[in-house]
Amino acid sequence: MNFYASLYPQLVAMGQARWAEQLQGVLTEELLLARHGNLAGLLAAVRSLPELRPFQVELLDSVTIGTGVELGSLERAELSTRLRAFHPWRKGPYNFFGIEIDTEWRSDWKWQRLLPHIQPLAGRRVLDVGCGNGYHGWRMRGAGAEFVLGIEPFLLSVMQFQVMQRYLRDPQHHVIPIGIEAVPANIACFDTVFSMGVLYHRRSPLDHLYELKGCLRPGGELVLETLIVEGEQETVFMPPGCYAKMRNVWFLPSIGAMTLWLQRCGFTNVACVDVTRTSCEEQRATAWMQFESLVDFLDPDNTEKTIEGHPAPLRAIFTATRS
Repeated sequence: MNFYASLYPQLVAMGQARWAEQLQGVLTEELLLARHGNLAGLLAAVRSLPELRPFQVELLDSVTIGTGVELGSLERAELSTRLRAFHPWRKGPYNFFGIEIDTEWRSDWKWQRLLPHIQPLAGRRVLDVGCGNGYHGWRMRGAGAEFVLGIEPFLLSVMQFQVMQRYLRDPQHHVIPIGIEAVPANIACFDTVFSMGVLYHRRSPLDHLYELKGCLRPGGELVLETLIVEGEQETVFMPPGCYAKMRNVWFLPSIGAMTLWLQRCGFTNVACVDVTRTSCEEQRATAWMQFESLVDFLDPDNTEKTIEGHPAPLRAIFTATRS
């Protein structure tokens, strides 16, 4: 796909010529159309977006794309309708030519929590694993990251990124439709690797940590956010069935257990830098995400429990260094 023409030479410059060649064979429109039946419609929706020139772009304190002039009411209504074709919008929020895309997650709150605790991103090459629609990647670029590569297997999220990229046209930020298992082992070329909201979906969390470690150069930083439970170093909770109506949640460690996992996988300088209980203000249904959300996943009589009776979502952010 022509979305990625500027990606391949950057990978070559990072010493990843073989991976660049592999991706060129995988990220063709023909192959992706064969794998994703709804891709044709999503591509048409991206390409049908109006031609607008963004005179104002803000990525440091928000993700805001603007023209510098107000859209007319008919233009605004038409653009809003076209954007809603990409429902559900889960990560954000975005201000898109004056239209507020009020996403399910206030991802900006998570960003504000972690930013003071990580290595400055200026000049760094960043990998964002399970990046969704690339919201945090835009914030990374706003913070000065030289290059951001997001990997995200869900095609709708990738196409939401392309909505923004249609106007921003940033050759240093890409989101590709693959999972981390498709990243070559031990490429060791990224200065910072983010994995946020991924670990508890992995059947083998230690294998995931080794995959992340293999992407980092020596001395590079891992930023990992995951669901945790309270308890001692030996405490790890495995839901017997669903967790908050999710069937693909496998392991929720305590802070001590997560710290030990990272250390056993060869990370140093491990620190838990934030613990926050997810609130119904941070994750909720909106006009841009009209399905069930957190309030529907909690016990209505005791919001400290999930609907199944498990501990309600508690999230922690860890930083660690590849030795």
